[in-house]
Amino acid sequence: MNVAFIVPRYGAEILNGPEHHCRLIAERLSAIHKVEVLTTCASDDATWDNAYPEGTDRIRGVTVRRFANAESRDAAAFEACSERVFGTPHSAQDEELWLRRRGPWCPALIEYLEQKHRTYDTLIFFSGLHATTVQGLRVHPKRSILVPALRDEPALGLELCKEIFSLPAGIAYTTTVERGLVRSRFRVRAQAEDVVGCGVDLPHGLDPLQPEPVDDSDEDDEPADGNGWNAPTRGALFRRRHRLFRPFALCTGRVRPGKGCEELIEYFGRYAAQQGDAELALMGVKLMEIPDEPFIRLAGTLAENNRLEAFGAATVVLAPAPRDSLALHVLEAFAAGTPVLANARSDVLTDHCQRSDAGLYYADGDEFVECLQLLVGNAELREKLGRNGRRYVAEQYSWQAVLDKYEQLIAAVAPRRSTRATGGRSRGGQSRPRRGREPRNR
Repeated sequence: MNVAFIVPRYGAEILNGPEHHCRLIAERLSAIHKVEVLTTCASDDATWDNAYPEGTDRIRGVTVRRFANAESRDAAAFEACSERVFGTPHSAQDEELWLRRRGPWCPALIEYLEQKHRTYDTLIFFSGLHATTVQGLRVHPKRSILVPALRDEPALGLELCKEIFSLPAGIAYTTTVERGLVRSRFRVRAQAEDVVGCGVDLPHGLDPLQPEPVDDSDEDDEPADGNGWNAPTRGALFRRRHRLFRPFALCTGRVRPGKGCEELIEYFGRYAAQQGDAELALMGVKLMEIPDEPFIRLAGTLAENNRLEAFGAATVVLAPAPRDSLALHVLEAFAAGTPVLANARSDVLTDHCQRSDAGLYYADGDEFVECLQLLVGNAELREKLGRNGRRYVAEQYSWQAVLDKYEQLIAAVAPRRSTRATGGRSRGGQSRPRRGREPRNR
């Protein structure tokens, strides 16, 4: 099969959001199908400035075609347009203008898709509320699969969203929460849909049913495996490298307002004021001022090949974002056997914690302090939650399970021929695209 992924931006250095999700799926499916990525030349989703050269590139075995954006985002114009479409009666043209102002605006990509769409058996669009998706879905909806990456936000009230969910032949939801949100708001006409999410690797040699490896900081250093994991010295090398000698709570991703980071630092200050022993390790690009507090450790950025090592080294992984569509970092923490403390305002985060029984969540500062004290101070609880998290990932988010679901969706919308030389069956067996597997409640 020839499969095209259409996504607003794409690059190995993008380690969050639907773009990261798209790359992980594209790289895995490239071992099965002929995969191309159609994207813009932007690297920054705040400006959509063209940063990469136009043309064809090759990233980790995947062909990437980049098209230049016709304009960058004008923040003032976008804000004014948002006020109009969200606050006053408006027309369909106003919503189309809002889509353009939001960005990216890339007529060259859409023109290429209009000319070449017949060369692809399936078109997979990531991130619903961008022009690359909305305009692209209109080109060949019967061969299109949408990965919405939606959160509950004012934009869902736009008439434009009704069109988005009336077009694609297939929908790959990221979470059960997202599927419930979409079904409660829109009439879905897709012939195939499923909750798919993103695959997560368990560290090599780690049995999800066994207790966590013992951490012994006095042991001699031993080389970690390909996932940065070493059972006898779980996390010791990472902690030494970053001089994290006390228990620490890890927060990864971009540190910026709107992601719950300001509130997190305030709440952690309350924990520290009550003689809390753990440190707060921030690993990610800093896009806001960080207060000079003794409990905060600025530990640089987190490389992709060190993610499981970092999550395994942490005492607790924090998920402070009030809105999250994917929560891949939470699943990676579960895979590493580390419990999560999440913001209860995020339905996605609380759903993962409840279904996995591998994390706690807080609604205010008092609950944050109480939960963090409990997790840091109770090794037996951490081990139990860690074991639950590893089991949850192994059962629901293994790469084989995720790729099987994509194979079923592709088979449902692509021309009538087998996706492999297997008589039309995926690795998971007979394709049954409408019946998504619900995560097992615990």
